[in-house]
Amino acid sequence: MNSTPHFAINTNLCTELSSPWRFKEANGEVWSPASVPGCVHLDLLSNGIISDPFFRANERELQWIEKGDWEYRAEFEAPAEWLKFENLELEFAGLDTFAEVYLNGEVILRADNMFVGWRIAVGERLRFGEANDLHIIFQSPVKRAMPRYENSRFRYPAVNDQAEKQVSIYSRKAPYHYGWDWGPRLVTSGVWRPIRVHGWNQARICELQLQQQTLTADVAKLQAQITVDSDFTGPAELRLTLKDGVSSQVQNFSAKLHEGIQTVTLPVTIAHPKIWWPNGLGQQHLYLIEVELVTVKGGSSASRRIGLRALEVINEQDAIGESFYLKVNGAPVFMKGANYVPPDSFPTRVTRERYDKMFQDMRAANYNMLRVWGGGYYEDDYFYDLADEYGILIWQDFMFACSLYPADETFLKSIELEAIYNIKRLRHHPSLALWCGNNEIAVAWKEWGWQDNYGYSEDDKKELDKGYEAIFNQALPNAVRRNDAGRFYFPSSPISGWGNPAEFNCGDNHFWGVWHAGWPFEDYQTYIPRFMSEYGFQSFPDIITTSKFAEPQDFDPFSEVMLHHQRSGQGNALIKRYLEEWYHPPKNFPSFLYIGQLLQAEAIKIAIEAHRRAKPFCMGTLYWQFNDCWPGASWSGIDYFGRWKALHYTVEAAYKPIIAIPVLEGGRIGVYVVSDELSQRKVQLTLSLQKFTGETIWSGNTPLIIPANSSQLVWDEMLAAFTGYSESDTLFHVELWADAKLLFGNTLYFAKPLELELPRPNLNWMIKEELGHVAINLKTDVLAKNVHLVLTEDETAHFSRNYFDLLPGTETKLIAYTKFTAEEIAAKIQFITLVDSYLS
Repeated sequence: MNSTPHFAINTNLCTELSSPWRFKEANGEVWSPASVPGCVHLDLLSNGIISDPFFRANERELQWIEKGDWEYRAEFEAPAEWLKFENLELEFAGLDTFAEVYLNGEVILRADNMFVGWRIAVGERLRFGEANDLHIIFQSPVKRAMPRYENSRFRYPAVNDQAEKQVSIYSRKAPYHYGWDWGPRLVTSGVWRPIRVHGWNQARICELQLQQQTLTADVAKLQAQITVDSDFTGPAELRLTLKDGVSSQVQNFSAKLHEGIQTVTLPVTIAHPKIWWPNGLGQQHLYLIEVELVTVKGGSSASRRIGLRALEVINEQDAIGESFYLKVNGAPVFMKGANYVPPDSFPTRVTRERYDKMFQDMRAANYNMLRVWGGGYYEDDYFYDLADEYGILIWQDFMFACSLYPADETFLKSIELEAIYNIKRLRHHPSLALWCGNNEIAVAWKEWGWQDNYGYSEDDKKELDKGYEAIFNQALPNAVRRNDAGRFYFPSSPISGWGNPAEFNCGDNHFWGVWHAGWPFEDYQTYIPRFMSEYGFQSFPDIITTSKFAEPQDFDPFSEVMLHHQRSGQGNALIKRYLEEWYHPPKNFPSFLYIGQLLQAEAIKIAIEAHRRAKPFCMGTLYWQFNDCWPGASWSGIDYFGRWKALHYTVEAAYKPIIAIPVLEGGRIGVYVVSDELSQRKVQLTLSLQKFTGETIWSGNTPLIIPANSSQLVWDEMLAAFTGYSESDTLFHVELWADAKLLFGNTLYFAKPLELELPRPNLNWMIKEELGHVAINLKTDVLAKNVHLVLTEDETAHFSRNYFDLLPGTETKLIAYTKFTAEEIAAKIQFITLVDSYLS
């Protein structure tokens, strides 16, 4: 049996196996239709055997699935045209997880790693002129791991694993499938990525790597390293085509091949190269490089889309402690983004359209970075293609999180195979910024009390230290160094913990004093690290999404269903406690959902502004989390169905390239202006102190030249210098204008919403068709705080602004993206403000 990892490229024949599939439980007799790619849970659901795992508390009744072995079967014809290929192979791009694959009754593959693809020679095993039987048996990942669990002399911490016996760490499978504090336990099995048939003659390109050697304004020099598998010795021709979107440049080369694996290196020169930039700083220019290999009897081709850029992660000792920031094309760049979790408990449900929308939402909110967190899976190729196109830099974790892992020889070999496979698959993407070995394991071993909680002896500790060293300080960095030389790797995020204030001077930090420790929001302004790679606050989705997983009798934060969809143990009680500190009690359940989202947005706004204001000491803010894998309470800014919460609308403003931040410090009002742009800007700063009823107490304006890539205090004054204000009914508003255009506006309140004397506004609105869109013009007589637009009859409705403050006497125009006409919107739309949520 011969099986090797495969790194997908184009060959003479490349076709997805699309024959009908059947499945059954291994000890069952009835076969049912199946979908491939897919998983057993979805096949059970589509056949009506189980109920929706996401609805109410159905998940509890489905844990039997993880304990079963499952069989999948398909029959397919081998067309006569395949006979012209001397080499025929089956590619299994993803098997979840322990699988035995039979072709016509013969075992051709035993797979044990969800994160690796396999390519198997099958030419001599195929039947032509009759049906071929492809049979895959998936063993329960829980049962398969149980003997290792029971025979281990100590227990490994696996904080996510929600079972009594925590076996998840013994499988190279997506950790979040075993449960997390934002998602369910649904331990899947199945063919989760496509099965393809490949055919080739004499030689094929196994891998195409483009290595950037020099990059200047005048020229870029690269090397194309082409790995070739040949079954003959003789001449070959290579054609390299460079496409820049406008023109093509072709080079021809000759080579002499020998039997076996070999590397051919070709030079690539690009005159006056167009540079790739992260979102917000320039264009995302991409080049396409195609290589064709031609022999007497065949050959193959491969292509890579690349971007030319210089990227460094600066992580070194300095006068303060230890820096952590990214330098792109010579410029230090402040990272703005979030942490990303798998967007579904069942990965094959994530369509290209859903990926498209996610990246559109990132760009709309001014992201330039996304952290692919280590408890999920290495994403689809299309995901990274979109990151290249949208200019979203990817912080890529290896798939290890919040647990210790075995480091025996067999497990290490599987980890090394996984690392090499995914490094080679992803290394050509200009969006790929760095590799990180794991999520939180180093800080957990240091600070979470595992040594005492698990009763480890000194010998245990030494063995576990040795295992950690073998995986994260040897196997993974060695794989990066050998296969993606020059890309930054570090063993574990965060570098520093949040229990000791001195550690905030060192590297990246996950700050969970707010939320997990119950500290006040104001602490975000004190505990500021060099790079904030995790922090967050929870909320539920809105009533439209909540109604999809719950029934009206469940509409209480402490109902059985709401608690079931809250996987953080203290979650709903903690939301309630913070909410009572900041807001009036909501008058009903929809109001609770609305205020809860405001609470979350307020927390993260405070944090983002503190981080950006601290630039260049702090050079990044990635909140937890961007998205959800199922509907429920979580730290996400966009819910499972793609609906923006108040948080994502707030982030869209807080991440703008130039912002003004008014703050109250020591009795003084200060205004900071932060710019991420790489050139200076002339702006006009306007300021006003006004009553909620519209009376202006004081106003002023001043011209500014904002330095490039900076944060500075541009105005301050003692609050006591102004008369006629009250903390409960007065606001301070700032705006930045350039060329008669409003760049940014922000408002400072002098008390929490609970303490504000908010008037009930009269909103005047007009809705009309305008330039192919539906425009909504809104005006208010007094302060309308947290205006929320709702179209419950259109689940996909979205607005260019939402959950915003409308100041007295001002008017705003926003766009409604909905299936309804202007006339229909006028009849259906609701406008909710904060006072509506607690006053009858």
